[in-house]
Amino acid sequence: MHDDRYGSDVLSDGWRERGFAKASDVPAEKDLVVEVAQDGYCGAVTRVEAGLVELEDWKGRRRSFPLGGGFLIEGRPVRLVAPLAKPQGGRRTASGSFAVADDRARVALPSRILVEGRHDAELVEKVWGADLRVEGVVVEYLQGLDLLDELLTAAPPNATRRYGVLVDHLVPGSKESRIVERIMRGPHGAHLKIVGHPFIDVWQCVTPAAMGIKAWPRIPRGTDWKTGICRAFGWPAEDQADIAHAWKRILSRVTTFRDLEPALLGRVEELIDFVTAPQGDG
Repeated sequence: MHDDRYGSDVLSDGWRERGFAKASDVPAEKDLVVEVAQDGYCGAVTRVEAGLVELEDWKGRRRSFPLGGGFLIEGRPVRLVAPLAKPQGGRRTASGSFAVADDRARVALPSRILVEGRHDAELVEKVWGADLRVEGVVVEYLQGLDLLDELLTAAPPNATRRYGVLVDHLVPGSKESRIVERIMRGPHGAHLKIVGHPFIDVWQCVTPAAMGIKAWPRIPRGTDWKTGICRAFGWPAEDQADIAHAWKRILSRVTTFRDLEPALLGRVEELIDFVTAPQGDG
């Protein structure tokens, strides 16, 4: 009997689990981020089909692997198994709320939620769109906080037409915070609610976990932030079309409120409550 210098068949059952601690079974739910133990490839689940799980990494590259062992979640070994069929019952919207039986859009309220740019509006629509349509709330974008004064002058808010405003990078001492403080001291402050998240751009409100990365890259001062992010990810960044395409890739990683930072979630919920509160409240 000759000595098998290479050991047993590497394709036999259990080869991927060999050498790892006991793995627990985890359903391969969409957007679950896992690491492939063998080569360190890290990606989010995009689909499960025919015994294979497809993963997409932060550069948009996709690879397929057999379901089973050989994966890690936060360094712990797991076996990916096919997800169970979702039970029928109360359907939830992307924001986590239960969808109402009759979710046809109401006639739009006079109150509005205002956001700084198109990307902000698209992100709010993707997560809270179903809720906002039921409430009759319209989201509009300003194309910059410095244009808010002009809008307030042209269409002033009042007790029945309130404006909730979401601001990027609203931190103490910033240009944005000074603008907000001045506006809130003005004649329209009683019917306004202005809140913000601390991130440089709404792109950062998507969690690193949803993106399949450990943290958002740090961009040096003097470099356009979105351009720097694209280059750090190895994406094209030559013109506005490249930036728009990058945003679509980022937005595609958002499927529920869990993919967004709490610092954004709480602020949007505040604005929805403010603009939908009965007249005389808020």
